[in-house]
Amino acid sequence: MEHYGILSFVPTIVVVLLALMFRKTFEALVAGSIVGFLILAKLGFFDAFTDTMLKVMSDSTIGWIILVCGLFGSLIHLLVKSGGASAFADFLLRFVKNRRSALIVTWLLGLSIFIDDYLNALTVGSSMKKVTDKFKIPRELLAYIVDSTAAPICVLIPLSTWAIFIAGLLESEGLAEAGRGLQAYLLAIPFIIYAWVAALLVPMVAMGWVPPLGAMREAEARAKNGVLIPPGSEAISIKISEANPGDFKDGARRMPKIIHFVLPILVLIAATVYFEVDALKGIICAVFFTIGYYLIDNVMPFSKAMEEVFSGIKTMLFAMAIVIMSFVLKEVNDQLGLTNYIIELVSPWLNKAMLPAIAFVALGIITFSTGSFWGVYAIALPIIIPLAQSLEVNIWLSVGAVISAGAFGSHACFYGDATVLSASATGCNNMAHAMTQLPYALLAGAISFLIYLILGFTM
Repeated sequence: MEHYGILSFVPTIVVVLLALMFRKTFEALVAGSIVGFLILAKLGFFDAFTDTMLKVMSDSTIGWIILVCGLFGSLIHLLVKSGGASAFADFLLRFVKNRRSALIVTWLLGLSIFIDDYLNALTVGSSMKKVTDKFKIPRELLAYIVDSTAAPICVLIPLSTWAIFIAGLLESEGLAEAGRGLQAYLLAIPFIIYAWVAALLVPMVAMGWVPPLGAMREAEARAKNGVLIPPGSEAISIKISEANPGDFKDGARRMPKIIHFVLPILVLIAATVYFEVDALKGIICAVFFTIGYYLIDNVMPFSKAMEEVFSGIKTMLFAMAIVIMSFVLKEVNDQLGLTNYIIELVSPWLNKAMLPAIAFVALGIITFSTGSFWGVYAIALPIIIPLAQSLEVNIWLSVGAVISAGAFGSHACFYGDATVLSASATGCNNMAHAMTQLPYALLAGAISFLIYLILGFTM
């Protein structure tokens, strides 16, 4: 397998070190990518860098992400400016009486929006800030709970975008007949250990059974003094001021109702499901519906609604820039052969008992390093499935370990899309979110590794 050996790790190491030193994600990604192109192209690094930027920007996946994220920003702006988001938060506050219940409600809301991790993170994060702020909960803790109900929950539900993508891979690898990939996926769900552990860890943290770990202790101490938002959150935060009665001059009235929030969200979910769990088609339908609904119900004039649509897109630009640069870094890592190098490193350790645990760790490192989760599935499943069959390892245990690795990477990687969007929706510096979340992700990862070891030796 072709790779650059230990040099394959250098760009990722540069990104991690710079991000930790300066608490800047975008700049660290640019620096790491340039270092990678220096290794690959030497003096021609600048041409390689710009060519890869153009390649990434022309990729259909990036186009999908830009449209989805931008339009989610638009929808969130509309919901906040209508007063509907505030009315929804006020409704929840009737039932939320303390800190613990605020965190548990956030977790339960995240569990209920399982269709897509983008939809989950942006909807729950933006709607729960007012609730958690009342009880002096740091934004880092809110972001952790939101992020923990994104990918970890989506991989456990056979109706999510993640499940549908993986089901297609299972069909292509011959583990399921055409059209029956989701039925096969059900067999892997009990073995997606990381997702189960990460999801169940949240209520334990919310109830105080698991104490604040690492940087979360500092965030809790800061929040007790009334400072809920970590420094440096301005650039990534979806920050929207609610409209005042005098904001609309052409006849629209200000009557915030909970239905102004709930109905657009229901349309968003229903449209996403209707269009075969396509979040892009779902969010387009939701934005069109919300504009028309607000106009008919005299909530907001058309001119103001369109103004909020574009304002919402602008608030997502920094988050989108980070995700785009993470794809550039992925291209660098692919060209350096990072995945091939890691697989080559762990190959001598593979045997029947160790395959699930080693697959989880090795692929977890790859997903954390590259910020690519679905891409790793596409690369790893064609390798792990025949390997598991030849070693006579339980095939669904092996598939579950691969899916778990992607969920871990999505949860732990500080430039991964779910991490960035969770931070953006909750108004939290994404490095502060990543550093406070990492101890919990590593704890869940360590528990999962031990369980895979036990299962590998006993099944």
